[in-house]
This record gives sequence, structure tokens and C-alpha cells, in this order.
Amino acid sequence: MATEKPLRIAVLISGGGTTLKNLIAVRKNERLLADIAWVISSNPEAKGLLFANEDSIPTSVIERNTFESVENFSDAIFATCTAAEVDLVVMGGFLKRVTIPSAYENKVINIHPSLIPAFSGKGFYGARVHKAVIDYGCKVSGCTVHFVDDQYDHGPIIAQKSLAVAKDESPNTLASRVFELECQLYPEAINLIARGMVSVSGRKVSIH
Repeated sequence: MATEKPLRIAVLISGGGTTLKNLIAVRKNERLLADIAWVISSNPEAKGLLFANEDSIPTSVIERNTFESVENFSDAIFATCTAAEVDLVVMGGFLKRVTIPSAYENKVINIHPSLIPAFSGKGFYGARVHKAVIDYGCKVSGCTVHFVDDQYDHGPIIAQKSLAVAKDESPNTLASRVFELECQLYPEAINLIARGMVSVSGRKVSIH
């Protein structure tokens, strides 16, 4: 996926848009080898749409409940991505499951606020992840960037960052600290892909 021009990416959101906001800021600082070509939200009230509008990024709202099946919902999302001529689809707090068409295999990425495969899968999102980490007594946590397949938090792992869980950690403090790692790791992973440094064989991702 090497390119002389920045990657064209679509960012998928469902809520607050903090990941999108970070990517916009990193791009403005010329530290992201990608242009945000489109933002797609599954929620018409998502705050992230405001960040996109403020930066004059085209947006679409595609709601799951307007489609009979996850396949039709997915088709609508990826048809929008294709029309926008994007190279990479970046999930940023996107809470709906999609099926990945063959044309987008290893072209959709997500970031999850734990060290996959721990505390991942259906139902593990937001504060639930961090509460589960603390309740289990984990000494470390972190975040994971992975390719997206047809299951929650399941595709091949691209990169991870970790941190120590403090003795007095709360879900809120852990969420804040992990998000700081996410703000570093996601742009780094996108840049690796933009430079053509990422290859996939089965479940194994090589960086070269």
C-alpha cells in the first residue's frame, strides 16, 4: 500500500469523535501521512460530526436501523468509501459490526483500548474494558491497532502499546491514560501502512 501521496482515509465514528479529533490535529501538525477524505457516522447525533464539519471534511450518516441486515448496512458504508476513493478505512469509536468485502480485506483498521485478545470482543468497549481490567487485577493494560475482519476485535494485530496499571487506578483514570497511548499509536500505525511497511500473512503482521 505504498504511495507517493498521502493515503486517503475514511474515519468511521459512532459518538464523541475523540479519535477523529486527534487524527485531525496530528494531520494539521504534518505528522500524519494521510488525508481524511470522509467521515461516516452510524449516529446522526455523534459529536465527531462537528469536528469533521469544523475541518470541512465531507460526512455521511449511515444508521444501522435503516437496513434489514448487517450485510446491507456494510454495503452502504463501503460503497461510500469506494465513491470517496479511500485507500484505508479507520474505525474511531465505531460501535457497529460490519462485514468486510473482499476488496477491503486488510484495508480496514481499528484501535481497541486493551491488549487484545484480553478484554476484547462483543460488549467490551469504553469504560467496560477498563473496569474489567481493574476488577481482574491486571498489572498492565494498553491498546491495540488491528486489521478488522467479520468478528469483533479479532483481525490480525498491527501494533500494541502498554502501560502499568496503578494500585489506585479507576476506570476513568485508566481510560485517560490508555487514550494518551492511543493518540500516539494510531497515527504511527497509519503511517506504517502509508509507507508500505506492513504486510500480512494469516494472523501475523510483519513490519519491514
